[in-house]
Amino acid sequence: MQTFVLAGGCFWCLDAVYRTLRGVTDVVSGYTGGTVADPSYELVCTGTTDHAEAVAVTFDETVIPADIILDAFFTLHDPRQLNRQGADVGTQYRSAMFYADEEQKKLFQAAIERANDIWGGGVVTQLEPLGPFYRAEEYHQDFFAKNPGQGYCLAVAVPKVNKVRKAFAEYVAAA
Repeated sequence: MQTFVLAGGCFWCLDAVYRTLRGVTDVVSGYTGGTVADPSYELVCTGTTDHAEAVAVTFDETVIPADIILDAFFTLHDPRQLNRQGADVGTQYRSAMFYADEEQKKLFQAAIERANDIWGGGVVTQLEPLGPFYRAEEYHQDFFAKNPGQGYCLAVAVPKVNKVRKAFAEYVAAA
């Protein structure tokens, strides 16, 4: 098993997408990359903690390759938007990859290079060492499944889920 910590806008979207993929065994929404210990959602939303909304994605590489996890990350959000994703604006919504070791750093760098090719350059995804990861409040965990009719989920998460499901159909888990 391997765990990647990734930030690409609102963690609800990343959580929703990764839960659809075969081989993903756990997705935890949380906060990382900041300066405040054990921050709350409300505090992170102020943009003053330097934390990013992120997910810790644990997966089985014998079922889904690491490159697919990373390429799905660059499919589900626009890595050319600095400190935002659509209407979500602030450093807490930055595109970032938090590496746990040098091997992950190299994998992440290669994924950023592939993304630059796909997106035609301009990728602003930050590569940062993984520091403390704080689990978000329980209501954020698996938010999309718990709130499928919520407006943000319908307008923002569903298109991202559909885009990844189409691009990586062979890795989509059976419903």
